[in-house]
Amino acid sequence: MQRTLPKIVSLLFILMLQACAAQSHLIQDELQTVTKENLKYYLYYPENYFESKEDFGLLLFLHGGGESGRNLEEIKDTGPPKMLAEGKQFPFLILAPQNSHAKKWWNTEAVVQLLDSVANVHRVDKKRIYLTGLSRGGSACWELATQYPKKFAAMAVVCGMTPLPYAHWIDRELPIWVFHGDRDEVIQVGESDRMVAKLREMGHEVRYTRYKGVGHNAWGRAYTTDSLYTWINAQKRIN
Repeated sequence: MQRTLPKIVSLLFILMLQACAAQSHLIQDELQTVTKENLKYYLYYPENYFESKEDFGLLLFLHGGGESGRNLEEIKDTGPPKMLAEGKQFPFLILAPQNSHAKKWWNTEAVVQLLDSVANVHRVDKKRIYLTGLSRGGSACWELATQYPKKFAAMAVVCGMTPLPYAHWIDRELPIWVFHGDRDEVIQVGESDRMVAKLREMGHEVRYTRYKGVGHNAWGRAYTTDSLYTWINAQKRIN
């Protein structure tokens, strides 16, 4: 017994050291992070903005991945910026930022900071802020609708994708119009099919335009649909 006692004591000591060592890897700490984003953008003013004293609606447009991290001019290749470049007039302001990262998702927090900044220094009706986007920008629209459910008066999503559980966080009063081509090989049309079905199951009123024989560039038809802008401009939040 006298010979084994030192061995037992040594073993207990080793086990205690191991326990202390294991516990020492779990620490509590805190770090305040700061994220900066450089967002270039275009801002369109309606024809009568400077002569009028009324507040205007504002449409936030988020482009797709093809225009990310490139020359700002390239966002004029699609959507409302393309139509503006061709001379189209709109009854509301249009804010079109550029995702500065070629291979990253939109920084939606930075986008909202820009949106709020623009809305606060212009005559913008805060109950008439609208949201639209295509492809990667369409996916960002779904994300924004979940993170800021009371900010937007209407949303139009073109060939975007989203996790189905997002449906539970979207404001039931938000008017939504979804566009997708059934031959889309980049973002499958099933992404929109499932989300629209889920939202309708939960009581949302959702418009859905499913283009037959159209691929990923459904935006070419969606954004030239005049009734889309009439529909957008008619929406206003009541709370």
